[in-house]
Amino acid sequence: MDVLYPRCAGLDVHKDTVVACVRCVSSPPHRETRSFATTTQALLELSEWLSSHGCTHVAMEATGIYWRPVWHILEGQFELVLANAQHIKNVPGRKTDVNDAMWIADLLAHGLIRASFVPPAPIQELRDLTRTRKQLVREIAQHSLRIQKVLEDANVKLGSVLSDVLTVSGRAILGAIIAGESEPRAVG
Repeated sequence: MDVLYPRCAGLDVHKDTVVACVRCVSSPPHRETRSFATTTQALLELSEWLSSHGCTHVAMEATGIYWRPVWHILEGQFELVLANAQHIKNVPGRKTDVNDAMWIADLLAHGLIRASFVPPAPIQELRDLTRTRKQLVREIAQHSLRIQKVLEDANVKLGSVLSDVLTVSGRAILGAIIAGESEPRAVG
């Protein structure tokens, strides 16, 4: 099989560690494996180590979001490939992180890794922002429902009069109820 990337690396990314294997087809061919922590300083050391070996392509395997800090540190310096763990785990017998990293490097060298889609940084930021907004809207709705439930338990039918108890009018009514006001004119 032809080698497409003569100087490449495979990374097996975990929460606290990254196992890296550099694969160089040179004279003589060699492999070198090292472990790095996932702190920013350690990831910068990983980047320098990969550069010192002349790596051009780096493939990484990770589950969850552990790949993101590694990606952000290495982005722009190497051609990065995020491998889907299910696509490259189908070979039996690889039970260690070192073997995983070596296998990833071998697959990358021969162009056998199908890359997962990683959107550009502005799209990633937009996704994060919209997901955060969506979560905040859900939390507001949950709190509003809790307030309405407490009011219903107290036999205060504010939900029958207002569409949302957290509007300015709803908050004014709630403030008056908390202050002990019983006259509707005191709220106005």
